[in-house]
Amino acid sequence: MAESFVFNIAENVISKLCDLVHQEISLTWGIRGDLEKLGHTLTTIKAVLLDADEKQARRHQLRVWLQRLRDACYDAEDVLDEFEIEAQRKQVRKERSTGEKVGYFLSSSNPLAIRVNMAQKIKELEQTFRDIAELKNNFHLTEIHDCPRHHRRFDRETHSFVQASEVIGRDDEKQKIVEMLTQDDPSGAEEDIVVLAIVGIGGLGKTTLAKLVFNDISVHDHFELKLWVCVSEDFDLQQLILKLVKAIKAERGGDGDRGSMNLQQSQKALRDCLNGKKFLIVFDDVWNEDYRKWDELKQLLSGGAAGSRIVVTTRSNKVAKITGTISPHKLKALPYYKSLSLFLKFAFKKGEDKQYPNLVEIGEEIVMKCKGVPLLLKTLGSMLFSKTWEREWKLVKNSETWKLMEKDDEVVYVLKLSYDQLSPRLKQCFAYCSLFPKDYEFTEFGLISFWMAHGLLESSDENENPFDIGRQYLNDLFSRSLIEDHSVAYLYGVFKMHDLLHDLALLVAKNECCLVNSFKQSIAPSIRHVCLINSDSSDQSASEFLNKLGHVRTLRFPYMGKGLTSSKSLDENCLRFQRLRVLDLFGSTFEVLPEWIGNLKHLRYLNLCDCRHIKKLPDSICELQNLLSLGFAGCDQIEELPKDMRNMTRLVFLSLTTKQRDLNGYGLEHLKSLQFLIIWGCENLEYLFQGIQNLTSLHTLGVACCKNLVSLPHDLPKLEALPHWLLRRSANTLKNLVIKDCEKLVSSPEWHNLTSLEKVEITRCRRLSSLPETMQRLKQLYVEGCPLLSERCKQEIGVDWPKIAHASLIVLDGIRISVEGD
Repeated sequence: MAESFVFNIAENVISKLCDLVHQEISLTWGIRGDLEKLGHTLTTIKAVLLDADEKQARRHQLRVWLQRLRDACYDAEDVLDEFEIEAQRKQVRKERSTGEKVGYFLSSSNPLAIRVNMAQKIKELEQTFRDIAELKNNFHLTEIHDCPRHHRRFDRETHSFVQASEVIGRDDEKQKIVEMLTQDDPSGAEEDIVVLAIVGIGGLGKTTLAKLVFNDISVHDHFELKLWVCVSEDFDLQQLILKLVKAIKAERGGDGDRGSMNLQQSQKALRDCLNGKKFLIVFDDVWNEDYRKWDELKQLLSGGAAGSRIVVTTRSNKVAKITGTISPHKLKALPYYKSLSLFLKFAFKKGEDKQYPNLVEIGEEIVMKCKGVPLLLKTLGSMLFSKTWEREWKLVKNSETWKLMEKDDEVVYVLKLSYDQLSPRLKQCFAYCSLFPKDYEFTEFGLISFWMAHGLLESSDENENPFDIGRQYLNDLFSRSLIEDHSVAYLYGVFKMHDLLHDLALLVAKNECCLVNSFKQSIAPSIRHVCLINSDSSDQSASEFLNKLGHVRTLRFPYMGKGLTSSKSLDENCLRFQRLRVLDLFGSTFEVLPEWIGNLKHLRYLNLCDCRHIKKLPDSICELQNLLSLGFAGCDQIEELPKDMRNMTRLVFLSLTTKQRDLNGYGLEHLKSLQFLIIWGCENLEYLFQGIQNLTSLHTLGVACCKNLVSLPHDLPKLEALPHWLLRRSANTLKNLVIKDCEKLVSSPEWHNLTSLEKVEITRCRRLSSLPETMQRLKQLYVEGCPLLSERCKQEIGVDWPKIAHASLIVLDGIRISVEGD
């Protein structure tokens, strides 16, 4: 079931070849003819790749051929990117004034040597692809050309809006569990914590039912503290305690920092937090069948007040027996009538099923095969939504995949029916979600930046914004129920993936992507994308592991300790990582980012957010001219930004934290490609930087936890007011605005006419008293902790209500007061 994704990689190479053929550098270097030959050869191969992907599972030699082709395509992409880098360097040299000092990275290379070397690489690639093309005739493949698929947008007008309780059809069960949890003594053993296990096979809705209970108003009022922890396969006591402490801090409005405490410290912190409080803790997706580990965790939770409760969700009856102190709640399959109702809600617009009785008849047979599993019902229903050909419905009904499910009860095989309907590009985007652990909370811009770094966001319209393409992809995945909407109370979409769909992503991506739990874990040589979770970080095991990675393109090492980064492991292996596109070190505890980071010339995505021990970023980071996304928000020890950030000409997303008073002198105003600027937790910051109005591509501005910010550009007087520079060039591009915890900001007379604004979030800005006058495109508004502004925005009676009444979502101090269509 694994995919090769070679079609997409070949498509990327062909696209780059077309661009290069028309650039001056290819003519200057005398390689235009070789590039055209390479493009022609690869185009003839690409025509049969979709057929090859479908047939590879049954033919070993075809899989070997595809693997060889994939490797060659990756090599070609790297070489072509080097041309692009050299062209960018020439452009930067041209733009810099003659007398200005040009950095080492712009002057150290020998142009003649580069030209000869690159020309040789192109000739070698052309020969490699010719050899591969000759072999394709051995497999008798059929030419199949991908047809661009329409990306469906999920909204209330085009799709039934199904509440979570309807998705699983278990309102009565929810109420029963709520009553049991909130009564004083259901077991007659109040001295012990009552533990309820919700048990059932994958896809029945255990997590959804637990969430409905967790969010119930009577449960909220009954418990002083509510915590949700996803456990999954790795029942590691230290990690679970840290997750609990983090959840408690987040519940209390703290930063939720973790990773800096040892086991004893974290245990004490947990006991202090729970001491004397009536709490509810949900441990979701538990697999551990070792009673000793569970008992050890439970002992740490014994300090709560009488009436504290624990809920465990699990697929294992043995886990339910080990953990539960009362009879488990055994989730059963939905009855047929509820199953059919749920399926039809996802497969048709409201009332539309009456127009297609033949499709409903086929749907009834599909529902029977789903065996009452809600996840299958909603996923297959979503897949068939808007499809009115009987043939498409019959293909689902008659698929051989059902036999696999009957054989070993694996729902994931049937879920692949929906995956198979995706376009090749969207299949790869879905598969790359496997590089994040189960229950990971995705943010819209984070995942889109990740896809962008790997060149997955392409459109026939060269003027289309990549983030808009990414949102179309997310809309399509969401409309097919392949991702789940987790929260609407954010400026950006925040969502999760069901653990069975995560299993599917791991399955189809197993030739490309790998989640590893330890440096000692073996890894296939074909793997190019790696995420390391819950690992030790000893020098020896780290070095041995990194030596296995070969030409890796993604390294995700979130929350890494000092052991890895203080050793020479990364330094010794950095030359092996020259093809790296993504480096994610979120939340790591290293203190120094090495200078060699500037050698990773292909790097497009660098995440250093919440690395709270790092004090300085090396200036060499500015040599990363291919970088699209750079995040170091939450690095609150950074004393100074890197010099010459103006050279990062392709930067689209930037989030930062610094201890500086202002941001002048680093060239930020020259980042003409910048669309997202997030300034977070800069407690000393009083000014931003001169020329910020020159960021003509700025799409989103977020300013948060900058309590001393009094004026935006340094050259403006201290108006303590929202900036009138937004009225200039950015007024026509700015769509999203977030302002949080900026206590000194007030409204300015010039604060009007932001005609492009679509989403606005303003939190804890107590002196802010009005909104812009002109916001005709406003879709979402969130206001919290701003008493003057909330008063003016009151429904029907507020002074500013006419400005915002057309928005589809308005939330004031946590209360949703208007939703279009409600």
